Amino acid sequence: MLDKKLLEILVCPVTKAPLEYDEQAQELVCKASGLAYPIRDGIPVMLESEARLLTADEKLD
Repeated sequence: MLDKKLLEILVCPVTKAPLEYDEQAQELVCKASGLAYPIRDGIPVMLESEARLLTADEKLD
């Protein structure tokens, strides 16, 4: 689980949009950019090159 205060201040580095925490996948998701940033060992990896592209279905959720 990520700290709630950290989640409040983190934004997508591409769009500056807010992120949603997907606890099950251990990712921070930005629907505006269509990217999901991994969380490794409790640390968000906020690099576009490390992010996963969201599927069309994920963008609609």
